[in-house]
Amino acid sequence: MGLLGELLELVLPQCCAGCEAARGLLCPECSGRLGGAAWPARPVPAPVGLPRPWAVAAYESAVRAVILAYKESGRTGLARPLGSALARSAFAAITGGAGGGVTGGAVAGGGVTGGSGVGAGVGVAGDLAGGLGGVGGRVRRREPVWLVPVPSARAATRRRGHDPIRGITAVAVEGLRLSGVPARPLSVLRQVRPVADQSALTAVERAENLSGALAVARPGVVEGRRVIVVDDVLTTGATLAEAARSLRAAGATVAGAAVVAATPRRAGNARPW
Repeated sequence: MGLLGELLELVLPQCCAGCEAARGLLCPECSGRLGGAAWPARPVPAPVGLPRPWAVAAYESAVRAVILAYKESGRTGLARPLGSALARSAFAAITGGAGGGVTGGAVAGGGVTGGSGVGAGVGVAGDLAGGLGGVGGRVRRREPVWLVPVPSARAATRRRGHDPIRGITAVAVEGLRLSGVPARPLSVLRQVRPVADQSALTAVERAENLSGALAVARPGVVEGRRVIVVDDVLTTGATLAEAARSLRAAGATVAGAAVVAATPRRAGNARPW
């Protein structure tokens, strides 16, 4: 489905996934909304055990439309710009924000003005490399950092025809590795019991709904490894906290969390909106 989606983007003219006002995958303005530097996006209140989360965009307007188009409307070519944004968040999580100069030039200027823009975001490697600065060598000498995507429900994956979080994680890992950061994907989290739809739940209800819902399928694989939990959107932080809990229980060191976007009204230690 992923390859088919990208081919359809090339063959069938489509409107910008963010504003629907221009031709192509993303117009420059909507692309630019994904191109900012990563910032700490800790929700208030934060659930117990939440690793420090980083985001590059506010989950509203065009950004929300782009993420929903990727997840629910089969526009899998958007994995590139979204994965590029996730790479910058992951880089900040890996370095603790030491590479704060990382910006979204590769996304904002990724040639997405005309045509389909399927390749938008592939320049994330050079973009990240420009922001490594004095921490680049230190990052490269470290042992690998493993990006662990939050799992999608099997029913949702079947309905969508793809696993959106694994898709953008693969793109983020590609960009990090090409820029000298020893990142690798590790899809080991699984849902071990059904959870209710969280859209109408409060922060407390979400935490209760997700408590004990995730587990590591192969505990020995993560033991002793340094991991970053990744997802597309941060709302209350309950999902990331539960993912971190299960990874810690399996012996992993959770160094942080990375998302593409965070819900503005719940952001605490974050940039001004």
